[in-house]
Amino acid sequence: MDTRLPDGARRYLVGGVVRDELLGLPARDRDWVVVGTTPESMQRAGFLPVGKDFPVFLHPETREEHALARTERKTAPGYKGFVFHADADVTIEQDLARRDLTINAMARDEDGSLIDPFDGQADIDARQLRHVSEAFVEDPVRLLRVAKFAARLEGFTVASDTRAVLEHMVDGGEIDALVPERVWQEMHDALRASRPGAFFEVLRDCGALKKLFPEVDRLFGVPQPEKWHPEIDTGVHTLMVLEQIARLTDAIEPRFAALAHDFGKGTTPRQHWPSHRGHEERGVKLIEAFCQRWRVPNDCRELAVLVSRWHTHVHKAFEIRPDTALKVIEAVGGFRHPGRFEQFLLACEADARGRTGLEDRDYPQAGRFRQALAAAAPVSAADVSSDLEGKAIGEAIRHQRLNAIKGVW
Repeated sequence: MDTRLPDGARRYLVGGVVRDELLGLPARDRDWVVVGTTPESMQRAGFLPVGKDFPVFLHPETREEHALARTERKTAPGYKGFVFHADADVTIEQDLARRDLTINAMARDEDGSLIDPFDGQADIDARQLRHVSEAFVEDPVRLLRVAKFAARLEGFTVASDTRAVLEHMVDGGEIDALVPERVWQEMHDALRASRPGAFFEVLRDCGALKKLFPEVDRLFGVPQPEKWHPEIDTGVHTLMVLEQIARLTDAIEPRFAALAHDFGKGTTPRQHWPSHRGHEERGVKLIEAFCQRWRVPNDCRELAVLVSRWHTHVHKAFEIRPDTALKVIEAVGGFRHPGRFEQFLLACEADARGRTGLEDRDYPQAGRFRQALAAAAPVSAADVSSDLEGKAIGEAIRHQRLNAIKGVW
C-alpha cells in the first residue's frame, strides 16, 4: 500500500499496462485508479490535481497519474457529452465498466491480484477485441480505438458482436460527431503501429471508412494493370504499401505518404481502367483536401504531396535522363532537406514492394537517386566563377550539379 494515500483509500493499476503485461509486451506508463476517497483528501495527502473534467492527480514523488474511480452518464451527442461521478462510494468494478474494450477493463491491486469482471483475459487468449457494454456506442471515438488496437495488437480481430455494434454506430450517425483533432490522433497512432493497414480494414468492414476517409475507400475495387500490379485492386495495393512502409521506418510522415500516394487512382474515369494516367497530379488535390479536413500536420501533408506527384519518376530511375533526376531532387527539396528526401525514397520503395510477389524485391532506383544526390549536393557557390552575380550564380550551380549527376547516372 502506498503510504501517501489518504486513510481508507486503495489503488489499482489499470488499463494498458495490465493488458500489455498479460500480452508480454513492454510496460508503458502506469496509471492508477483510487477508490474510497475524495478529491479533498487526495490534495491533503500531497497529490497534485491535474484533471480538468474529472479528478486526476499526480503522485507527489513518482508523478504517476492517479484518477479517482468514476462512473459516467451520457447527456449529449459526441465524445464530450458526458457527466462524470467520482466519489468515495464508486467501486473499481464500476470504474472498469465504463471502459471501451474488455482487454482494457482489467486492474491489479497492490498485492498483484487480477480484477477482471468482464473476462478480458479470456479475450486476450482468444485475440478478440470485444466491447464491455452497450454504453460503448455513446462515445464515437471508441470506434476508432477498436480499429487502432487492431493495428497495434498482432493477431487481434474484432469480435462479431462488437462488429455489429460498430455498424450500428455508423448507421446511426454517431460518428458524425467526431472532431478532426481526435480523428487525426487515432489515425496517427494507428499509422505508427505495427500493422497500420488493419486500422483501415476494420473501418471498411463496419462502413466507417466510406464516411470518414472516402479517398481511401474508393480505391477498393479499382483495377490496375496486372503486369505491374499482380494484386490488381488499388485498395489492396495501398494496404500492402502500408505493410511495407512499416517495415522500413517508424516515422509518421512517410507512413502517411504511403497511405495517400495513390489517392488519384480513385478518381480515374472507369472507361480508362486499368490505366491511371495523370493520377499523380489528381492525387495532390485529394491529399490537400484530406489534410485540411482532418487537420493533418504540414510535414505529413507536404511529403504526401511530393510522393504523389513524383513517385513514378523514381520508379523510372533507369529510364529518365540526368536532368529529370535533378528536377525530381530539386522539387522534393533534396539539397535543403536531405532527411525529407530520404523519407520520400522510402515511401517510393514501399510503393514498389507493396505488390503481390514483389514484397522482398530489391529497389535499386532509390540507390540511384541517393547516389545522384550525394554527387550533386557538395556543389556550392564556391565552385562557380566569382565573376557571376545574382540569378547567374544559381544557374551555374545547377549546371555543375547536373554535370555531377551525369558522372554517376
